[in-house]
Order: sequence, then C-alpha cells, then structure tokens
Amino acid sequence: MVRQEQFAWLATHSSTTKRFAHYVGQRCRSATIKDVAKELGLDWKTVKEMEKEYMRAQLEQMPSAKPGVIGIDEISVRKGHEYRIIVSDLEQKRPIWFGGIDRSEESLKEFYDWLGKEKCKKIRLAVMDMWKAFENATQTHAPQSAILHDKFHVIRHLNEALDKIRKQEYAKLTGDERSFIKGQKYNLLSRKEHLELPAKRSLKLLLSKNRKLFTAYILKESFEQLWDYTY
Repeated sequence: MVRQEQFAWLATHSSTTKRFAHYVGQRCRSATIKDVAKELGLDWKTVKEMEKEYMRAQLEQMPSAKPGVIGIDEISVRKGHEYRIIVSDLEQKRPIWFGGIDRSEESLKEFYDWLGKEKCKKIRLAVMDMWKAFENATQTHAPQSAILHDKFHVIRHLNEALDKIRKQEYAKLTGDERSFIKGQKYNLLSRKEHLELPAKRSLKLLLSKNRKLFTAYILKESFEQLWDYTY
C-alpha cells in the first residue's frame, strides 16, 4: 500500500513551496509571465499556474462585495467575436464580477443574481456606456440607482456625428472645395490644444471654407465644456 504525505508548506505543485509560488505570483504583478519564466528558469505553463494560485489566494482575502457605486464594462475575447462583462466596485477600486456569455441584458442579470437582492438595493450609482441592455438590466434589478454614462462614450457619439457630417460634405462637393476636407478627419476629431501648429492652420482654413462643418465643430467643442462645470 502506497501512502502519500501532505505537507502544509507545499504549493499545488508538489515540487514547489508556497513561499516560492507566492514570490512568483508577486513578480507577475510587475512583469510578464514570459519574462518571469525566463528570469527564474521555469516553464511558461508552470509560472502561469503559480500566478493563478497567487491570484486565488488574493481573492480569498478580499472582503465580500457590498458595492455602492459600480462600473459596468465589457471586454472582447477570441479576437473580438465574443464578449464578457466586468463589474467593478468603483469606491473600493477593484473588480468584483466577471462573467456572462455576451453583452446582453440576460448576461448582466447574472451579476445581479450573484450579488443578491439585498445588496442590489445598496447600489446608489451605476457607471456604464450607452449600451441599452446594461441600462435595462440595471433599472430592473437596482431601480433605485442612478445611471451615469461615462465621458468616453458620450464624446465618441459626438465624434461619430461630426465625422458623419464630414463624409456628407465631402461627398457633395467637388474640385477645390473638396480638397479642403480631404485628410482632415484627425484634425476635426482631436481637441484643438492637442494639435501641432500646421494642423491648427489647416483646420482653421477648413472651418473658414465650410459653414456646416464649422457649426458642427463648434457644437462638439462647446459640449465638452460640460465636464468642467461646477454648478
């Protein structure tokens, strides 16, 4: 009969101590798995497993999620063909949930089911992009929470509207009038203070030649003042 002894100081990998696995996990916080493996003379897969063990230990030490302000976002997996949802506690500055099979309302419902009805009632604010499925799920499961659309996505819609006008104007013009618009997409969509002097001159010339683009540009720039208002 063969009997295998268990030692408390061994990591999941029997040839590695917990102390060493912890060190490897810490190194992975500031370096890539590939670099850590090369530095310590370990196989890439071994370092990856140690990092997972380290991360599991860190998660076990975290207090249970009781968010008051949440951030909802998604990441693409498998080259952008699939999505997963990430929910973060913005006050604690840490992710608290990762899951779903897409960006649907049903997938976000999984988060609220996991959190539970009582904790859902404690959510005061939900920050998200302008994706209707996220808004619908939040209004259903945390109706008391305010919804805030983040600045990045609001500005993106403004830029898309401005670029649509640029394309329309370019399509209907000919000759020299069209030449003022060609190659100006970057200058139009960038903040003026971020442009170099030649780009500023080129943009100024364009706006002086096309009234519709001038009006749209001024509206976009004026709207961005919203973020600086204090009352």
